[in-house]
Amino acid sequence: MTPTRETKDEAGGDGAFGAVPDQPKGNGTMLEGRVVIDCSDRSGWLAGRILADLGAEVIKVDAPSTDRLSPDWQAFNINKRAVDADLATDEGRARLDSLVAGADIVLACFRPGTPLAELFAYERLAALNPNAIIVAITPFGLGGPRAGWKASDIELMAASGCMSLAGEPDGPPLRVSVPQSYPWAGAQAAAGALMALNHRNLTGKGELVEVSAQASVVLALAHAPAFWDILGKEATRAGAFMTGRSVTGARYRVFWPCADGYLNFIIYGGSAGRRTNEQLVGWMGEAGFDLGPLASINWAQFDPTLATQDEIDAIEAPILAFFGTIAKREFLTQAHRREMLGYPVSNVADIAEDPQLDARGYWQMATGPDGVERRHCGSFAVIDGVRPPLKSYPPAASFKASHAHLESVGGKTK
Repeated sequence: MTPTRETKDEAGGDGAFGAVPDQPKGNGTMLEGRVVIDCSDRSGWLAGRILADLGAEVIKVDAPSTDRLSPDWQAFNINKRAVDADLATDEGRARLDSLVAGADIVLACFRPGTPLAELFAYERLAALNPNAIIVAITPFGLGGPRAGWKASDIELMAASGCMSLAGEPDGPPLRVSVPQSYPWAGAQAAAGALMALNHRNLTGKGELVEVSAQASVVLALAHAPAFWDILGKEATRAGAFMTGRSVTGARYRVFWPCADGYLNFIIYGGSAGRRTNEQLVGWMGEAGFDLGPLASINWAQFDPTLATQDEIDAIEAPILAFFGTIAKREFLTQAHRREMLGYPVSNVADIAEDPQLDARGYWQMATGPDGVERRHCGSFAVIDGVRPPLKSYPPAASFKASHAHLESVGGKTK
């Protein structure tokens, strides 16, 4: 449990915020000395990974049957110390309680009304450790008519409204193939945990952080909810196009097929758009392409908010033909040289070979639960010029060893 110190004001009385946790002393990583007990499922894995990447000591508590060799588990749970505990047994619950007693943050995924909900009830855990921050990640939140509902990624993507915006206008709603709701919930859980930790630094009090996976995905919809709240208009899916940029209702192409994949590009207005459009037209002219209506447009006066669909179609037609001859790497090189807005759409292979990520030391080697060293995404943050190295732990550390380690980093155990 994190020790506290009493603050005094200038008159010698108790400080305005009362007991304040001592700040851990370490090598400068943001969460050095903080202990996180990660009891989450896929909805919380990213939260624990983010906190570990920022320097926290994260102990991942899993059921003994967990497949720690799966790519998903390794991607999100590298940099954590793995521990087996069957929470359906008295022994497993006792193990959990002793870990919670020494924790700064506890991450848990459950549904209200289940045995896990009783196990991770804030009142119960706060009695074990009043300073602990309990992060409860659930499909729909702890209250409301859907609080007890089960939900996989496809239900959460549908319930959040995200699927209504993905796909072609005349086709069915679509789900992104790789689950998106889980990392969105995990990212919001990490943000909530960090805010609660800062609050505890000021007040000395632990608290409950409630994360709804559905609400987390709604937050990812950008401007779509605001269209309804402010304008009373419902945003709809537009495939490779974007709507809402012109008062005439014209749609603009956002994704363009190119020689080896797709590009992300859109006709802009304003000073940035003017330079991009002028540079693109110049590039097309140098390549000997027929500019069509592009040759006569005064980009300084072009206003995309007033353009009609016929005008946009005429502008985009020669660009579509030109981009079809350009490779992604060539587009990126020319866009950078000409200071144009736009970017190639990277696939997984592109990311794996990205020279920018490689130059910044993003990829790191770490040993997995099977003892095999593999390349992993490194910490997302570079802190004071240094990317914190990934930590490699032995496979499924014993409970006794985890207790000893917890005490070595400043936690207390029962």
